[in-house]
Amino acid sequence: MQTIRSHSIPLKDVIQDLALQMDTPFTQNCNEFRLDIPKTLGEGSIKGIDFKDGLSLLQYDCTFREDMEIQFIIDQVHPLKFIFCEEGNLTHRFENEIKEHHMLLLENIIVASSQNNGHILQFKGGLKTIINSLEINRAAFENTVDCELHSLKNGLETLFRDVHAKEEFYHHGNYCIKMADLFIEINGFPKEDFLRRIFFEGSAFKVLTLQILQYQDDLATYENKTVLRKFELKLIREASAIIDNEILDFKTVQELANQVGINANKLQNGFKELYDTTVNNYVHNRRLDLASNLLKNSEHSISEIVYIVGLSSKSYFSKIFKDKYGLSPSTVRINGKH
Repeated sequence: MQTIRSHSIPLKDVIQDLALQMDTPFTQNCNEFRLDIPKTLGEGSIKGIDFKDGLSLLQYDCTFREDMEIQFIIDQVHPLKFIFCEEGNLTHRFENEIKEHHMLLLENIIVASSQNNGHILQFKGGLKTIINSLEINRAAFENTVDCELHSLKNGLETLFRDVHAKEEFYHHGNYCIKMADLFIEINGFPKEDFLRRIFFEGSAFKVLTLQILQYQDDLATYENKTVLRKFELKLIREASAIIDNEILDFKTVQELANQVGINANKLQNGFKELYDTTVNNYVHNRRLDLASNLLKNSEHSISEIVYIVGLSSKSYFSKIFKDKYGLSPSTVRINGKH
């Protein structure tokens, strides 16, 4: 395993240290810094941008030829780090420990080292790895949001106010859909200079907001979790497929949630995310689709079709059917038979 080391804290000096260790130049555009991985080590880039209030964002988009360890070692308090694995995987450990923390695709960690201990990141050779690391100088950040920090719960106020790094902190989770979409937006933002600066700064605060909401959701009881994780989208698609295939057997949202293994809150949020509707409205539309098919391709009377799709009022069925299709059930029946 190859090893490179940064002995600096400000982002500019971190990039400069890494560039020196890799024997490659780095570039600066205002408060944005970048180095390209030399071909002798692999390909990709490491870049970062400094914001006000103690925030910075480091982005690793790297494919190293061999396993690579990047050590951040300096006898100072290190930033609080929110690290997100967008592609590939990553291993983290604290400088003073041998225990490793493994991050897989779409996972994230919150880490704060104790005292002046640093952080060690390990990248697997030959594996394209994209990592986003939101880093906070807590002393500078506390000065800006001192009044508002008291509203944070679940130990977060203590974490943000620990400017002397008295306590180590570690939390591992799966990041949410909105976070995944935000990183895609950040990576694809096409503008330069001023617009890029204000977009990235706004995005950094949005990442922090989503991370806090996600952390609080991680600690909530199962039935009270509401933040939908990216990996849970497959459960939402499974739920919609069950509705599509078993529309006549659908009973309640809770039963469907239990069937796919997700709580009802997340099930509803997932349908809003994927289909821009509630579960019940999705069921409602599938039943109308079934009714339309039966009108065109069966001999059932309209009253029988109303009963089959689970409605009790023929007049109500006619109204909602016309609202959706712009035609009455009788018109669809006549047209469908020709």
